[in-house]
This record gives sequence, structure tokens and C-alpha cells, in this order.
Amino acid sequence: MAIRNIRKDGDEILRKRSREVDQITPKIRMLLKDMVDTLYKADGAGLAAPQVGVLKRIILVDVGTGLYQLINPVLKSQSGEQCVNEGCLSVPGIWGEVKRPAQVVVEALDPDGEKIVVEGEGLLAQALCHEIDHLDGILFKDKVIRFLDQDEINGAR
Repeated sequence: MAIRNIRKDGDEILRKRSREVDQITPKIRMLLKDMVDTLYKADGAGLAAPQVGVLKRIILVDVGTGLYQLINPVLKSQSGEQCVNEGCLSVPGIWGEVKRPAQVVVEALDPDGEKIVVEGEGLLAQALCHEIDHLDGILFKDKVIRFLDQDEINGAR
């Protein structure tokens, strides 16, 4: 396993749409392992493949309730609304208030190629939406209602 470099805002790959994974190969499994190592080393809640320079529809999310490794995730439904403080490993030092769904249902493949359904609410719903946005070239700052000042950032962490 390896720690991969996290691409930062301004890198054009972060603005491109990712391609679906056609087949779960040993290369894809290695990417997943590297992404897990990178996520935990960076102390993040989620990571998308474009953030490590790979335009594949793969995300990881771990908000403290266990790791989700999702291949070709699709947001199937959403409901409610929450205004949340958000940051991003690819946009360090910037936090903002974003509107996200309060509940979501996501369908994806797991690392074994099995179809799974993840139902998330609160922080999990927020993280799933944030990471899926990355797959479409969208950064959280594109959706910010209000950027937080330094005192608010210190309280948001």
C-alpha cells in the first residue's frame, strides 16, 4: 500500500468527470487500498479517486461508523435539508456552510463487485454527497452559501 498525493484546488483533474469502473481488477483493488491508507493518513472523512489523480468513479467515506468503499456510486434518493460546515482535503484551510440533503440512499458496488445500498443521514449523507460531487468535477466551495472566518473554522473542526 502507498500514500498517494492529494491533488489540490487548481489541479484540472479535480474539475473533470470521472469514468465508471467497468471491471474490478487487481489495479482497482490496489487503488482502493492506497486510497484507504491516504484517507486515514490525511485524517479525512472521505476521499474520491480524482483527489489522488485517478478519474474513476470510486469513493471512500468513514465518518466514524465504519469504512465505505464505493465503486460507481449513484445517488438514488435524497430528502430533507441540512446546512453544514464543510471542508475538503483538496481545498485546505477553507471551510464553508453548504446545503446538503439530510438523508440519502446510494447504490454502488463494493470491492468484491457486489451491489450494495447505503442509507445515510446527517454527517454520512453529507460525506456521501461531497464525495460523489468530486466524481462530477464539483468542489464543495462551488456550493458554499457562506465561507467561514478563522474563528468559525477553529470551531468547525
